[in-house]
Amino acid sequence: MNNPPDRTGNPAPRSLALRSAVIAALGGLLFGFDTAVISGTTDALQQVFSLSAASLGFTVATALIGTIVGAAATGIWKPADLFGRKKVLYAIGILYLVSALGCAFAPDWVSFMVLRFVGGIGVGAAAAVAPMYNAEVSPPKNRGRMVGLFQFNIVLGILLAYLSNYVLLELAPEATAWRWMFGVQALPSLAFVLLLALVPESPRWLLKVGRTTEADRVIAALTSDPNEAQLARNEIAEALETDGGKPRAKFFSRPHRKIILLAFAIAAFNQLSGINAVLYYAPSIFKSAGMGKARHSSAAAASA
Repeated sequence: MNNPPDRTGNPAPRSLALRSAVIAALGGLLFGFDTAVISGTTDALQQVFSLSAASLGFTVATALIGTIVGAAATGIWKPADLFGRKKVLYAIGILYLVSALGCAFAPDWVSFMVLRFVGGIGVGAAAAVAPMYNAEVSPPKNRGRMVGLFQFNIVLGILLAYLSNYVLLELAPEATAWRWMFGVQALPSLAFVLLLALVPESPRWLLKVGRTTEADRVIAALTSDPNEAQLARNEIAEALETDGGKPRAKFFSRPHRKIILLAFAIAAFNQLSGINAVLYYAPSIFKSAGMGKARHSSAAAASA
């Protein structure tokens, strides 16, 4: 049975394709949550671990360093090609879970930084693998929107982190509120790991490693009818044949120069805008501006 068209006139994605994309995009929600959650804990971290301003800054940046390592490792060693997209998503969820619980119970500063670094590796890997998975399980006509779910969930995760921090500042004991802020991330992390059992492996990866029968079954489940399934299979097969037959092109070459420069410029302007400073220190910024001096201030709420 064909799916009814959506408001754009395109066929709506099959429920399995939509469910798979939404679940994989939860990696983006955890990305955003992990990024912003530390904003509500900076004062407590400085007091508990007796940190200088420089040490606090390095502590906050630890997850960013892990993000660079995670993204680079995913691109260089290609674990998603070796083990499959779904297994790597499982590993990412476990990294998030370990980081959340570990930071919540960290006995000292070094342990805390190591566990934030572990979470950062998950963030970097998720940024590469989750959108890839979403693209490979999405029907072509819905691919842009379904891949965009990841980016939407990053922003949603940031918002939820700020709201969670505010609620915990109001409800949790002052001495342990910061630990609860990190620990609460274990809930969506665990949900992500469990929900991955409901999604299939990427059909592109299955065809790439020769598991054609399983790939055909997944493609049939992701598409609306046999004709669409055949078109999807042909598209994947042609792409794999083209990729396999092409010599590896040089990345830094004259034909690619304009695109590479644009990509670097967009990334650079994004960082030079100062958004990371706002994400990591929003409550402190509002306090410095005079918004609430007490513990139960409106600074955390204003951040959200």
